[in-house]
Amino acid sequence: QLQACGGGLVQAGKSLRLSCGGSGSPLSNYDMAWYHQAPGKLREWVAAIRIGGATQYRDSVKGRFTISRDSSENTVYLQMDSLKPEDTGVYYCNTVRFFGSYIQPIRDWGQGTQVTVSS
Repeated sequence: QLQACGGGLVQAGKSLRLSCGGSGSPLSNYDMAWYHQAPGKLREWVAAIRIGGATQYRDSVKGRFTISRDSSENTVYLQMDSLKPEDTGVYYCNTVRFFGSYIQPIRDWGQGTQVTVSS
């Protein structure tokens, strides 16, 4: 399972950096994505990175969030800038497969990290 960490309570406009790591095969072997589950809502992907480094973002976070990976540390990051109250929720990471515009999570969900953005 993958473990996400780095969440916290921040004011709107501030930044956080989330980290994702896990045991087993190197994460550099996989397409990866970060998911956001807002209170009372379904989990949805917000940022994804392919093995080759190409990235894509949900419209709601474009220009504010940046996904990256550090193969030497076997870690995937989510830099979250200009945070908004609607970014509040639990963030998870997962290995994924791309089917056109659909991004399918592969592994069982691991531990997420709570992000709370106050207005």
